[in-house]
Amino acid sequence: MKNTSTTLSRRQYLAGAGTVATLGLGGCLGLGGSDEITVAYMPIFPDIQWFVMEEQGYLDEIDATIDGREFTDGPAIVQAYGSGELDVAMFGIVPSMIVIDRGLPAKVTAANIKEPMAIMVHDDLQSLWDEHGSDAFAVWEEERGQKFRFGTFPQGSVPDVLLRYWLQQEGVDESTVEIIEISGANAVWQAIANGEVDGSSIMEPVPTRAAQEDVPVRTFRTAAEVMPGQPAAVTLMSDEVRDSDVSSQFLEQHVRATEFIRNNTEATADIVESGIGMAADQAQSALEGPLSNFVTDPREIENGTEVFSEFANENGQIDERLSLDQIFDYSVYDNL
Repeated sequence: MKNTSTTLSRRQYLAGAGTVATLGLGGCLGLGGSDEITVAYMPIFPDIQWFVMEEQGYLDEIDATIDGREFTDGPAIVQAYGSGELDVAMFGIVPSMIVIDRGLPAKVTAANIKEPMAIMVHDDLQSLWDEHGSDAFAVWEEERGQKFRFGTFPQGSVPDVLLRYWLQQEGVDESTVEIIEISGANAVWQAIANGEVDGSSIMEPVPTRAAQEDVPVRTFRTAAEVMPGQPAAVTLMSDEVRDSDVSSQFLEQHVRATEFIRNNTEATADIVESGIGMAADQAQSALEGPLSNFVTDPREIENGTEVFSEFANENGQIDERLSLDQIFDYSVYDNL
């Protein structure tokens, strides 16, 4: 787990704040005391709002010190949340559900993006699909002597759940394919480029890189085709943060970042290059592509979230099928 701390100075402390609030989940949030919140994020496309807020100085407009911590995958953030280390997390909807399902006091207050994933498969599989439909995977194994290999984020992550959902919808038995857990989009890309996997469920920048470079694994289905309104990364806040002024201040800057991404693709591409490591020209192509649907309003992902909740429950990732009211707190966004 990569865990890099970046502390950003707040614009000002709340004048005359004399009441010391109760400590947050990790003892990080003492509004009126230490005025600090710890925010988890990942170096992935669906978390670009974080990098824009950081680069453009938007976080300085929040009346708290923001301690940003970078993680490589959602399950690691779930573990840190459970250990009481975090106040806010920008990560996948399924790991967010796991946090809520475990009884930890937190809810989703914003979406970061919708429909950002692509199901990618080898060109030869696409040809087999045209002839055999969902039996293509069985034909692949028969012809090659090994199962079709999907490489995606660890089980329970958004890309993993979307992949399993798509296979289920197509009537494909999971036993006919191999699903390899890989942490990090760059590692997924390397596995594709090196021929170590035959397909993936993954977000940008991998689909754009694959389209522009000489690899036989390409986009087969977009998330919009598999699941309209598909959720991905969201902003999860502890109850302590949601009950404070910091919640609306944070989402105000989140909205600014979303608008910046939509209106300034070239400048955002430079931020992506420095924050995620994707070449700016490829990043700009990705930002102008069909998978870059950045949003803040949590209602944009309601339909897909209901599907994910049901699917995650059926697959044992959460003990209870969570309702939208259990997952979301709309009030922070609505009160902006």
